[in-house]
Amino acid sequence: MVRDYAARGAAPSGLRVWKVAAAILLMAQGVGAQKVRVEEELEAYPTESVDLRCTFIDGGSSTKLTQVSWIWEPVDGQRDNIAVFHPLYGESFPNLAFKGRVVFLQSTLKNPSIRIKDLRMSDAGRYTCEYATYPSGNEQGTTTLIMLAKPKNSAKVVTVQAGSKSVVVARCEAVDGKPAATIRWLASVGGNHSTANTNGPDGTVTVRSEYRLVPTAADNGREVTCMVEQKTQDRPWAQTLKLSVEYPPTVSIEGYDHNWYVGRSDAVLLCLANANPAPTSINWSSASGSLPDTVEVDDNKLTVKKVDDAVNTTFICEVKNKHGASRHQLTTFVIEEKREPVQGSSTGPIVGGIVGTLVLIGIIIGGVFLVRKYREDEEGPPKHKPPPPVKAGSSTEMSMDEETPGALNGGAPPVLDNSARVFKDDADRHHGNDSSNHGPPAANIPRGESFVSSAMYV
Repeated sequence: MVRDYAARGAAPSGLRVWKVAAAILLMAQGVGAQKVRVEEELEAYPTESVDLRCTFIDGGSSTKLTQVSWIWEPVDGQRDNIAVFHPLYGESFPNLAFKGRVVFLQSTLKNPSIRIKDLRMSDAGRYTCEYATYPSGNEQGTTTLIMLAKPKNSAKVVTVQAGSKSVVVARCEAVDGKPAATIRWLASVGGNHSTANTNGPDGTVTVRSEYRLVPTAADNGREVTCMVEQKTQDRPWAQTLKLSVEYPPTVSIEGYDHNWYVGRSDAVLLCLANANPAPTSINWSSASGSLPDTVEVDDNKLTVKKVDDAVNTTFICEVKNKHGASRHQLTTFVIEEKREPVQGSSTGPIVGGIVGTLVLIGIIIGGVFLVRKYREDEEGPPKHKPPPPVKAGSSTEMSMDEETPGALNGGAPPVLDNSARVFKDDADRHHGNDSSNHGPPAANIPRGESFVSSAMYV
């Protein structure tokens, strides 16, 4: 039982010893790694030179340096010595691939930096500066060399024939670049593109892209732009291309003005063709086969030297190129007399001027009417319509409340003008009455004023 306890107690103490030893080993390795100072990563281009710097940091310890080596690792698992320095035996460059291209900048153990000249893409990889020391053993530091390559960019159009299938109309490529380039297309036509990468033996990448569409005659001459972006370029590389789409001719005839009268000279017809490539032949003929004797042909131009009944026919123009032939025909009619051009009628402007004047006058009259109407509305009509004047000898008289005599006449007694007085005197004499036997005389009130007849006494 004691032995079992002792055994159980011994195991933990032994485990602690191993942990302490492992920690010391890790610390030693960490301290050792820090003693060799190098650059972590460098970038370079082919044909250039690069300096790989290495310095041993002693820190006051008693470490003895015996030898330093530069080891190249192009891929994982492959280690090749390219440069060795020994204080007694001097320099050594055992790798033939670097022979003549590697030199020590200083032939010392403290600073064994090297320079690699005339760089190649295949020189990319990890470079380790490794010291053989006593008593700590080997000390090292690693620099990763990244080789960059500017791609060789190009773009070109592919001549195609108009059709109904999608075909490649343009190509763009970035050859031997590192890292791989990116290709984009800018286009107003309705196409699409595909891209493929190819790796080279030296680590470079070639990128190729194709632009496709269903070509039509209208696409000929339209533009597409290839853009290449890559780390080594200051700005994107771009090239604009004009599409080349070939198609058979389309033909039309122009120049006929419907005024080919007998005796007219030098009447001209032109045969116009739209084709890519350009037409290889243009032929004129007539419906009867041969052309009239008065007709001359110069390529796409047909001239009738003198119009007569012989050119009262149908002219045919046929155009050919390598993709086919097309024709167009035009029938001409010969008339007896020349048609004078019809002058444009001047009635329209005159009528327009008259109508415009009438409209203006109407507007002015309407404006005057509205102004006068507005003024009349401001003054206003009479508030009360006056009754007709009192006639002498009338059997019916208007009466008035005795308590308010003359009130409707502004509170003043009625006043008669001279003509009214004469009329009243005659009436009194006719009835044999004296004016003093009656009330106040009736007033002759003008229109527009209030009127109330005074009381009558019979």
